[in-house]
Amino acid sequence: MALAVALPIVVVALNLLVPRTEVWRHLAATVLQEYVANTLLLAGGVGATACVTGVGCAWLTAMCRFPLARFFSWALILPLATPAYVMAYVYTDFLQFSGPLQSGLRALGGWHAGEYWFPDVRSLGGAIFVLAFVLYPYVYLLARTAFLEQSAAALESARMLGQGPWASFARIALPLARPGIVAGTALCLMEALADYGAVAYFGVDTFSTGIFRAWFSLGDPVAAAQLGALLLAGVAAVLLLERVTRGRAAYHAGPKKRELVFELRGLRAAGAIAACSVPLLVGFVLPAALLLRLAMQEPPSGMTERFLRLAGNSFTLAGAAALLAVACALVIAYAMRLRPSVLTRWSSRIAGLGYAAPGVVIAVGVMVPLAALDRWLAGVLSVLTATAGGTPAALAVSGTLGAMLYAYLVRFLAVALQSVEAGLGRIRRSMDEAARSLGAGPAVTLARVHAPLLARSLVAAGLLVFVDVMKELPATLALRPFGFDTLAVQTFNLAKDERLAEASIPALAIVLVGLIPVYLLARAAARRDR
Repeated sequence: MALAVALPIVVVALNLLVPRTEVWRHLAATVLQEYVANTLLLAGGVGATACVTGVGCAWLTAMCRFPLARFFSWALILPLATPAYVMAYVYTDFLQFSGPLQSGLRALGGWHAGEYWFPDVRSLGGAIFVLAFVLYPYVYLLARTAFLEQSAAALESARMLGQGPWASFARIALPLARPGIVAGTALCLMEALADYGAVAYFGVDTFSTGIFRAWFSLGDPVAAAQLGALLLAGVAAVLLLERVTRGRAAYHAGPKKRELVFELRGLRAAGAIAACSVPLLVGFVLPAALLLRLAMQEPPSGMTERFLRLAGNSFTLAGAAALLAVACALVIAYAMRLRPSVLTRWSSRIAGLGYAAPGVVIAVGVMVPLAALDRWLAGVLSVLTATAGGTPAALAVSGTLGAMLYAYLVRFLAVALQSVEAGLGRIRRSMDEAARSLGAGPAVTLARVHAPLLARSLVAAGLLVFVDVMKELPATLALRPFGFDTLAVQTFNLAKDERLAEASIPALAIVLVGLIPVYLLARAAARRDR
């Protein structure tokens, strides 16, 4: 299983050894520098903005007491339910020249076109804005956990030594929370590098859009794979950077004594409420309201048979991918529990590689070997049919739902594996030994002892994969069979054609489904705080 998951990534990496094609030389001479510059600027802008926003909100909700602090502690997770490409569509409709904001400003000021300046949302800055406010919850969640695990005694000691709130935060709390902050920022960077829908809609040329252009417009899968390998190298560099900068530093939480240290009143409390309200409003409340506004503009016929068919396609794919991922994760995690050897440990790590790879890179890595398999099967089949006197035929493997499920498994197996491994880790090994002493083998022990205890972990893993597949755009867009669309693809296609009101209905459905894991995260956060 681990080797099957690693195959697409290896295929993409090996394409660096393939001789450069004419298309690659053309890309290198014309647009490659722009791809590199835009990708680096996008990652840097998203990382910096998400880090400042997430760390600030995490500190306020974890270490300060002010009105609405408990509400913000879980509500700040809500932007995770909004895919970046959906947020890009609604903000474009809101901020463009003909949108309600600029129309209102012109009506109030009596201005006409060209008489005032307004930032262009369809730009690199717009992409940074959208992605940062969708992705900051990754930093917020991990930074908040790090702050909650710190001992209040360290901060109290700093106060006794004359350090004020800002100095205590900068010199004590922030360095201790560094692993969580860097891990959350790394997740933001990887998601920003992997994004296709938002940057393509805004017309920003990055590696993701370049891969699609090389593959579909220029018809050169080798050049697309080589661009994908460079993007994969960028993701690996993000992960290695944290290891190198950390060096030999060690981080210890100290005694688990927890207190709220800072009491905020008056203007400080109002400032904290405002600071936490801005990312929540920008990342979830305003996009959700704008989606509802657009959906209400669409006539009731928007809920047509086509929408139900698209929803059925999305739910079928997501359900099948969730079941497949949970089953594979259970096999890998249980094998590591039964025989914790070097082989099983490395198998688990290799199986989790796909989550660090962008969806468009995995799509290329899946398509290249499957296309080769298609050609081989077509050759074999043509020989057989010619020998039998029949008509030569081709057997398509790459353009099937199986190829899509394979790509989803590669991309999201790590999500299910993490949840299943955590669930198995909470089950004492003495229960395995008791079952074995009563004559139960490994399979019976798994079915009668572990499965009931793992029910919550398995359901959580399935839900997380289900929602991730519902929102996945680049792999679905690249690998779907001809004429087969999902809610994500339909949303992208309608928005690309500037039919934003029609796109709002499938987009709203994706957001509502995305609220499921956010609700689970909010419940987990509430239990941890109690």
